[in-house]
Amino acid sequence: MDLAVIQSKVFTLRGQKVIFDFDLAALYEVETRVLKQAVRRNIDRFPNDFMFQITENEIEYLVSQIVIPSKSYFGGAAPFAFTEQGVAMLSSVLKSKKALQVNITIMRAFVMLRQYYMDSKELKTRIETLENEMDMKFYDIHQTLNLLIDPPQKERKQIGFKNDEN
Repeated sequence: MDLAVIQSKVFTLRGQKVIFDFDLAALYEVETRVLKQAVRRNIDRFPNDFMFQITENEIEYLVSQIVIPSKSYFGGAAPFAFTEQGVAMLSSVLKSKKALQVNITIMRAFVMLRQYYMDSKELKTRIETLENEMDMKFYDIHQTLNLLIDPPQKERKQIGFKNDEN
């Protein structure tokens, strides 16, 4: 199973990385209704932070983002969205070798995505730090150039022949 294929099935919904039941069913090579039935029979294993059913507004958003072709794609039933923990719990509900292999691959995909985002955050922080340092250096250079172009004028003593009257 290719990690890139699995990563392409991970979406952000409600601030969490999730995989939809229809994508999981395809990966596990079972019908979506079979997967949902297994989950409903073991619903106590799937609290809201493991799995949730998406709302009508979320379905419309997914259609608008071309994640799914149309609302009729689900056949009238709103899909389940599984978080990383929910996918891990599926291995105890779907007890096949295929489910175990797919779960291992999905867990690796989630780890890689998490690492990617951590690396991105670290890189962003480093870039911001460098920008701040450069801003300070450019400010110093700008100040120095301004002093060279227009040096502050001090009142100078008059030079030359002095008259005793002054």
